[in-house]
Amino acid sequence: MIKFFILLIILLFNYKFAISRNAGETEITTEDGIEVFQEDKYYLLKKNVEILSDEFNLTGQLVKIFFEKDLYDVKELIANDSVNFLSEEYNIRGKGEELRFNIKDQKIIVNGVNSELFLEKTKMLSDGEISVDNIKGGFFIQGSNSKLLSDNIYISGSKINGEFEIIDGKRNIANLVVEDDKKLNIKTDGIIMYAKKAIYDKKNSIIELFENVQIERGSEIITGDYGILNTKNKSYKVSSKNSNKVKAIITNTNE
Repeated sequence: MIKFFILLIILLFNYKFAISRNAGETEITTEDGIEVFQEDKYYLLKKNVEILSDEFNLTGQLVKIFFEKDLYDVKELIANDSVNFLSEEYNIRGKGEELRFNIKDQKIIVNGVNSELFLEKTKMLSDGEISVDNIKGGFFIQGSNSKLLSDNIYISGSKINGEFEIIDGKRNIANLVVEDDKKLNIKTDGIIMYAKKAIYDKKNSIIELFENVQIERGSEIITGDYGILNTKNKSYKVSSKNSNKVKAIITNTNE
């Protein structure tokens, strides 16, 4: 089997920054050839593709690379089939059935069953889609088995929409909106929450819960239509509307 090899020089960031540093090298290998479509401005890499660069490493079976002026001026790539992605530059790694990466805008989308995306200590999982805007700090997870996990929080829901903030060079979750037609689940600091919708506001240190709310802490189980949790002092309140009532179950755990 013939293995094709090309070496590309890519200037990173803007022109002013590029001339102040040595040009980075990108190495691309593929077992089944490279097709260049000059008019449509992309080239196609087939079978056991591997891309190694200063910004990222990627493997997959079919990779389409879009360029602007020439082959060296890469702007976006789309990889399919057993894709693995690693970027130490942006502290991102992931895998999925399909991956789209806009190099200039630093936007990454992973699709397919068992999709994964790791941003430092935050882990995103889904059988649908995971999308991250690394510059603006926004992210979106949707589809079955969608989850967001970090050191002290576990979140599952069919739609997870949020924003990161950068503190001391590290990403921290600043805001979240989680939705699920059936029931979402949030676990943090010994408290388990269920609802159809949840909103996390880091600035005000609160989590709001809407519809079919259930909060569990230790032997306490409280249900209602609306709940609010203070993430600093771990106090919470559950209320109801119309004729519904708040229900509390407290189990005596003493033998």
